[in-house]
Amino acid sequence: MIIDIKILNLHNGFGIFKEKRMNSPLPLEDLEIYQVAIQVGETIWSIVIKWDSLAKRTVGEQLVRAADSIAANIAEGYGRYFYKDRKQFCYYSRGSLLETKTWITKALERKLISQSEYDDIMDKLKNLHFKLNTYIKKLKENSDNNI
Repeated sequence: MIIDIKILNLHNGFGIFKEKRMNSPLPLEDLEIYQVAIQVGETIWSIVIKWDSLAKRTVGEQLVRAADSIAANIAEGYGRYFYKDRKQFCYYSRGSLLETKTWITKALERKLISQSEYDDIMDKLKNLHFKLNTYIKKLKENSDNNI
């Protein structure tokens, strides 16, 4: 996320104040980690929807909720004003990502998904985990610089 910060001098008759203004922030839908998280959720949904009712009610509901929560927390954090809040929701998203890994592993162990489906989803989650950690690091730097 590239943020262009301009400092404007404002005069209100009592003194001069500085205002930080963000120019054209990147829309959420253009954020790569959000796009990948959405894709992971949709991939998991397309698999789970085919399961029998017992598998859906037990593993399936937990897996879909965890996977969907990855993107949902990124979105909620992105809507926050302070970097500290954005970072916190990314931590929640990362927790949901790790929960998704647990449920997808259970799905494999219970023979609900194939090894190739497992490998594909785990590769996407590994990639997303790396990108999410990079994004969190950038938020920390911005927070430390009081932007």
